[in-house]
Amino acid sequence: MKPIHTVAELDDALSTPTSGVLDVLRRVPGDIIVLGAGGKMGPTLAMMVRRGLDAIGESSRRVFAVSRFSSPAAAETLRQARVETIACDLMNREAVGHLPDAPNVISLVGQKFGTREAPELTWVTNTLVPALVAERFAKSRIVALSTGCVYPLVAADGPGSGEDDPLGPPGEYANSCVGRERVFEHYSKANETPMVFVRLCYAIDLRYGVLLDLAQQVYQRQAIDVGMGATHAIWQGDANARVIQSLARAAVPPVAVNVTGRDRLSIRALAIRLGELLGREVCFTGHEAPTAWLWDARRSYDWFGPPTVSIDELLEATAHWVLCGGKTLNRPTHFQVRDGQF
Repeated sequence: MKPIHTVAELDDALSTPTSGVLDVLRRVPGDIIVLGAGGKMGPTLAMMVRRGLDAIGESSRRVFAVSRFSSPAAAETLRQARVETIACDLMNREAVGHLPDAPNVISLVGQKFGTREAPELTWVTNTLVPALVAERFAKSRIVALSTGCVYPLVAADGPGSGEDDPLGPPGEYANSCVGRERVFEHYSKANETPMVFVRLCYAIDLRYGVLLDLAQQVYQRQAIDVGMGATHAIWQGDANARVIQSLARAAVPPVAVNVTGRDRLSIRALAIRLGELLGREVCFTGHEAPTAWLWDARRSYDWFGPPTVSIDELLEATAHWVLCGGKTLNRPTHFQVRDGQF
C-alpha cells in the first residue's frame, strides 16, 4: 500500500478496481445503479464500478449514483469521475418509481446514528426503503449492504458468527437491520429477485473507522476502553470490491456473506501498536468482556480470496494520516457500544 497524503490520493486508492471486480464486470452485463451513494462508502464504490467498466473497454455501460446528495461535494466528485448522479428521496415511492432501469442494483441505504433519539426514522429508512427498492427493481439482481451487527454478541474465544447462525442482536438499530434483510428476503421470494446480503464490519477509510477512532484517542492521550475486547476490520477498498463482486453471487432465496478480515484483532494490541506509531504511551480502562461482536469471514475468503491490504498496512496508514492532520468525517463508529444503543 503506497503512502497516502491527500483526500484525492485516498479516493484513488479506495476506488481502484481489483482483478476480481474486473472479472465480475465482464461476466455480469448491463448498467449498474448504486442507491444511497452519497454516504461514506457510496462515492468510492460507484467510482470503482466506473473505473472497472472503463478498464475492460465497456465505457458505454452506465453507472448511476442515487442519493439525496445533501453534500454537494459528493455529487461533484462523482460527476468528475463520470458517474451519473440522480438526486432522489428514496423514501418517496413516486420518486423511486422514476429511477432508470438497471439490471444490477447495489443498495447502500441505511441509518444507524440517531436511532436513540428517533428510532422511527431508523426503522423507516432500514425497512420501508428496501420494500420500495425491491418493488421497483423486481427484475434486477440486488446486492444489499447489511451489517455484522445483525448477530448477537458471541463468546470472545469462539469462532465468531457465521452466516447461517441465528440472528438476534441487541438494540433497535441492529434489529431494524434484521428487518431490512427480512423485507428484502420477502420480495426476493415473492418476485424471484436474486439478492445478496453483505454483512459488513468494519470498513476502514482513513477518514473514519475503528482504527481512526483508536488512533485519535491514543494521539490525544485518552484512555482506551477495552470492554469490547476484540473486533475485525477490512480496508474499504477491499470492501467496495467485495460488494461489487457479490453481484455475481445473487440468488433466490438471498444468500448472506460476512465481509471483514479473518484475523481477530485485540483492541488492546491495536492501541499499543498505534501508540508505537504515534509516539504516545497508551493507557486503558475497563476489562475485556467475555463476549463481543465477532464474525467468521471464511465464506467471503472462499468467494473473493484474501483482502489486498493487511492490517499492518492499515495501522501504518492510519497513524500517518493522523500525524499529517488528514481530514476526518468526525463520525465515530462507537464500536465499543455493547447494548446496541446508537
